[in-house]
Amino acid sequence: MLTTIARTINEIETQILTRDAKGISQQQLNDFRSSFTHFDRKKKGGMETDDFRACLISMGYDLGEAEFARIMSLVDPNGSGTVTFQSFVDFMTRETGDTDTSEQVIASFRILAADKPYILVDELRRELPPDQAEYCISRMPPYKGPDGAPGALDYTAFSTALYGESDL
Repeated sequence: MLTTIARTINEIETQILTRDAKGISQQQLNDFRSSFTHFDRKKKGGMETDDFRACLISMGYDLGEAEFARIMSLVDPNGSGTVTFQSFVDFMTRETGDTDTSEQVIASFRILAADKPYILVDELRRELPPDQAEYCISRMPPYKGPDGAPGALDYTAFSTALYGESDL
């Protein structure tokens, strides 16, 4: 009994350290734990390969064999056929940590636009690499606000459309 309690305390401390070190919220860690526990069908503290694939598919991943093999090499580098909770959290943190939100992108554009609600073509070309600038210029709708300058582009509409939050 004492061993079980000590193991539980150790696991909780490890989760707290992981959460803090990875910069993820407690809610994200809880979500990861919930998914992991659900797909750890044998309840051995590790997902088998097929369970891990099912978990990823349930989260919207479209996996071919090559991509799944690449992911498995990350989460199970020794080829044991089992994905530990720590490996799962590491993978999910990398996957979710690299995504910006539309609000973050809008805030970045606002900085480039010197706090204006629109951005100009020359500002995009000056501040972004050429390929990124041209991508934005070709896809940003014209800014329709009353305070817009000639040729002003709407970075807010562009950013929300980029993240599927509008029908642009």
